[in-house]
Amino acid sequence: MSSVYLLLVLCLGAASAVEVQRPRGVPLSKRQFYEENKPFTCLDGSRTIPFDRVNDDYCDCKDGSDEPGTAACPNGSFHCTNAGFRPGFIPSSRINDGICDCCDTTDEYNSGTTCQNTCRELGRKEKESLQKMAEIAKEGFLLKQQLIHEAKRGQEEKQGQVTELQTKRKGMEEKMEALRTVKETAEQPEKEAKERHLKAWEDEKDLIRKEKDKANMAEAFLELDDDADGFISVAELMSHSELDPDSDGSLTETEAQGLLGGSDKVDTVAFEAVWSSIKEKYVSEAQADTTAPTDTPQEEVREPVSDNDADQYPEDDIPEEEEDEEEEEEDDDDPEEDDDKIPPTVRTPEKKDDDEGTMPPYEQDTQNLIDAAQKARDEFDEAERALREVDDQIKNLEKEISFDFGPSAEFAYLYSQCYELSTSEYIYRLCPFNRVSQKPKFGGSETNLGTWGAWAGPEGSVYSMMKYEHGTGCWQGPNRSTTVKLTCGKETVVMSTSEPSRCEYLMEFTTPAVCQEPQGLDSNLHEHEEL
Repeated sequence: MSSVYLLLVLCLGAASAVEVQRPRGVPLSKRQFYEENKPFTCLDGSRTIPFDRVNDDYCDCKDGSDEPGTAACPNGSFHCTNAGFRPGFIPSSRINDGICDCCDTTDEYNSGTTCQNTCRELGRKEKESLQKMAEIAKEGFLLKQQLIHEAKRGQEEKQGQVTELQTKRKGMEEKMEALRTVKETAEQPEKEAKERHLKAWEDEKDLIRKEKDKANMAEAFLELDDDADGFISVAELMSHSELDPDSDGSLTETEAQGLLGGSDKVDTVAFEAVWSSIKEKYVSEAQADTTAPTDTPQEEVREPVSDNDADQYPEDDIPEEEEDEEEEEEDDDDPEEDDDKIPPTVRTPEKKDDDEGTMPPYEQDTQNLIDAAQKARDEFDEAERALREVDDQIKNLEKEISFDFGPSAEFAYLYSQCYELSTSEYIYRLCPFNRVSQKPKFGGSETNLGTWGAWAGPEGSVYSMMKYEHGTGCWQGPNRSTTVKLTCGKETVVMSTSEPSRCEYLMEFTTPAVCQEPQGLDSNLHEHEEL
């Protein structure tokens, strides 16, 4: 902003200055090199010529410095004094070309072109513009001072909150540890009571299984004892081929006698030992009767058929009725497979859970212990959750306190804020110190244009630019990134967004936080007059 004041100073002081005599086209800063009573040395030092050859419309110096007021040298430059406005330079080729380039018309001194001096009007307009800019800078700097004051107060408040939360955390941690002890104390009798209840239930189930097994054994004995003489003989046992030990399809006399423990026959007492070895394979006669009718059709379906029959019913076109019958037969076989996994029941194959029932509810004393332990767990969990929340608050506050918000924390007010710019196609969203995004205005998903990276301004003005990196990747290109250029302004606004290079965005952002302290107008007034 200092350059604004220099220009403003120039405009204010130009009218009252006195012109210093020098050759046409020479700026005041180089007047000492052009003394009429001395030979002229080219500014590049290449040669020295008599002074009367300066501005003689012939180029003697390689750098064109001997012809500042003519078009003789192709690399020369002409200085426009532009009294009342800003001085400047134009290429010497534009001298006397019939076009007025200098607002004071001094470049067309010998072309015959009629030019109007517009320097004072231009100076007036620029003065107004610079004054507006100066006012913005002044007001912005005042706002910046307020932001610094608020940031300082905010930092102190946050530090106080951290101290308060840390004190609160100690009490919460002590409370949580006390609740942990209460929880563990309540859980021990709960665990013991549950284990007692479970053991009692397991004992009861075991008793039920034993009684059921005993009943199955008695029923199997009656089925096997065909002559009802109170004994099971080898011949009677041989009627159950499913008990074949070597699974060759037949139960021989020797194998049957082996199952009876080497005896020719056994009574009910000796049958207990026999039953333990055959009960897994034993199929009651009642079961055999229920499955027999469905076995025959199944075997008939699988018998080889003639070629004509095969043509009549191709493999893919088996009648639905036969398919249904096969499915039903497979369903009927499932209970037998389940029976192999549990002690067999002779009359009806029921599921293990149905046979043994469900675990009975806890006794009231046990339930009271469970309720007390659950209450202790809930209270501990709530205390632990509250402690985590406090830890998160402390972590977030400490992160914000330690963040680089500028030399005097003047940018702190931007934290946790977002600013938008709406264009004809997109809505751009800048969340300082977080991320930049782009979203189609008429529907579509949001695109990440970069997350906060670092301050990226040049040396001496590092806080004039922000860099956001590692955004959404471009198709066959790099990840998107955004540079945010900060300029002085009374308001905090996203002014514009562009894409100078593929996937690299530039955003202009005004904020009072970058406004510099204004300089006085009178201090450098005479130093910058150019007349």
